Amino acid sequence: MELKGKKVLVVGLGKSGLAAALFLRRRGAQVTVSDIRSAEALAKDIPALLEEGINVEAGGHGLLTFRRQDLIVVSPGVPLDTPELVQARNFGRPVIGELELAARFLKGKILAVTGSNGKTTTTSLLGEILEKAGMPTLVGGNIGVPVVALIDESTDATWSVLEVSSFQLESTEQFHPTIAVILNITPDHLDRHGSFENYALAKERIFAEQDEDDYAVLNADNVRAASSAKRSKARVYWFSLEHPVEQGAWVEGGGILFRSGPEAAPETVMALSSIPLKGEHNVENVLAAVCAARLAGASPESVRTAVERFKAVEHRLEYVATLNGVEIYNDSKATNVDATAKAIAAFPGNIHLILGGKDKNSDYTELSDLLRSRVKAVYTIGSAAAKIESQLRGVVSIHSCETLDKAVSAIAAAAHPGDVVLLAPACSSFDQFESYEHRGRVFKELVNEWRGWKVWQNV
Repeated sequence: MELKGKKVLVVGLGKSGLAAALFLRRRGAQVTVSDIRSAEALAKDIPALLEEGINVEAGGHGLLTFRRQDLIVVSPGVPLDTPELVQARNFGRPVIGELELAARFLKGKILAVTGSNGKTTTTSLLGEILEKAGMPTLVGGNIGVPVVALIDESTDATWSVLEVSSFQLESTEQFHPTIAVILNITPDHLDRHGSFENYALAKERIFAEQDEDDYAVLNADNVRAASSAKRSKARVYWFSLEHPVEQGAWVEGGGILFRSGPEAAPETVMALSSIPLKGEHNVENVLAAVCAARLAGASPESVRTAVERFKAVEHRLEYVATLNGVEIYNDSKATNVDATAKAIAAFPGNIHLILGGKDKNSDYTELSDLLRSRVKAVYTIGSAAAKIESQLRGVVSIHSCETLDKAVSAIAAAAHPGDVVLLAPACSSFDQFESYEHRGRVFKELVNEWRGWKVWQNV
């Protein structure tokens, strides 16, 4: 892909947009960045862009700006049906995402992980397994490091382990992982994709360019993910909590087993008791990682050692503190109903649950059974609070708190020894916070403040 002298527009100046703009400029492109946010909101990034000779359009998108380009690169947070992008495509302008741009330059092999939940934990774990196995490994994508930032470090021997979202996958064309993992597909981002089926089809783009020499690793226990197998040209491997699989990884007799093919003898990789992560959903993540890592060539010993040493990723069922007998966990990454259900299921009961944020067209009634059996009270925050309260009224005690600090304060007055405090909002963070990471950090800061002020008196 020749970029020198080409006019390229980057739409959206998030982390990946900034990285894409700088990469394109280094490759000789004439780069413009367009963002709907004001110049003041972009103040920290604009000087660096201007210094590199990159034009910046802030405070909105100009139609002429879009028409004058040879190529348009879209950040994941920008919907493809944005009017300016629709018109640009109608004028024949090619539109791709940052992931697709990076894929055309990245060297080595790609191991890509997607799913509604568990992506970051599984991607991080796979990175550590392959490193332990002595393989040159890079980790990035939706996990925080833009894929374009990995290009210069990649070699023909590199494994790039990438977390990829539906937002990234929907704008791919030639993205071609050697190993593609779909952890699960449950309703999420319906506000962006319009329907569950559209969302699922976006996930399936992870294996769209694979062939019979590649591998697709799918969850045999998730109906929609399992149904993807019939649309894959790759060799399909499975992972399952519930039953043995012909080829792949499963749980049996207190251990994790792997079988490389229908005629191969199963090998015991590790004991379930040696997995340090909390929750059944994390056993699923480990199963997926075991399967993908063995296919990549990592030894069972490397897999076992890496898993045993793995620590929970920040904001994913992250232990925060125990205050006077009350355990506190931060699962700010639980941005959909299924993730919240899995977080609740990780505890036997006595949970004080914080729900809310920006609604994603979710159905919170799906939590009802778990709330009845395990949750003492729900504390709602954010713009989705009214919808959550209306859907869960009569199911569980609900306290309308509006903001996270008020929720923590209310829980501090109500919790008793043996209780669990859980931030697992089932919503995105963008009504009150910059990101789920920001929300999780604020939660932990509030917990530390409460600890310092000793207000958990009743516990």
